[in-house]
Amino acid sequence: MDPRGPLDPMERLLAERACERLILDFVHRLDLGEPSSVAGLFTEDGVWQWPQDGRRVEGRDALRAYFGSRPADRLSRRMMSNVLVTVTSPDTAEAVAYFTTYRVDGYEGGVIPAGPPVQIGHYEDTFRRADGGSWLLASRTLHLPFGGPTPRPNMPSPQGS
Repeated sequence: MDPRGPLDPMERLLAERACERLILDFVHRLDLGEPSSVAGLFTEDGVWQWPQDGRRVEGRDALRAYFGSRPADRLSRRMMSNVLVTVTSPDTAEAVAYFTTYRVDGYEGGVIPAGPPVQIGHYEDTFRRADGGSWLLASRTLHLPFGGPTPRPNMPSPQGS
């Protein structure tokens, strides 16, 4: 039991919403923003891991470098669903969220034919409230039961004169 007592319903609701916002902000930054900026959503000692292949990235600087190494010609869109946040104390929470990733490398602009998703899985997250009251990701573990290689678009070459 937390010495400060249980969270009142409004505090719990605000904590859940703040953590949901982090989950969505993460994928928006990867898909539509600056990928390396996702590091700022993590605690200083934050961890991103993928147990299936043993990948583990720890600390904000390492996370910035890892996500910043995303290919510049990658086009992706992640669909998030079934987001379930559980507040475990006034300063900690955990969540499970499903994702589906559509992605190609070699994107040069325009509209390309939609293909099947390259990944379907779920994230298991832990969160901590930082100094000042804002919530941050403490860890994100990626579970990927469905996955495949990132395709390159089969785009026709421009017709020259």
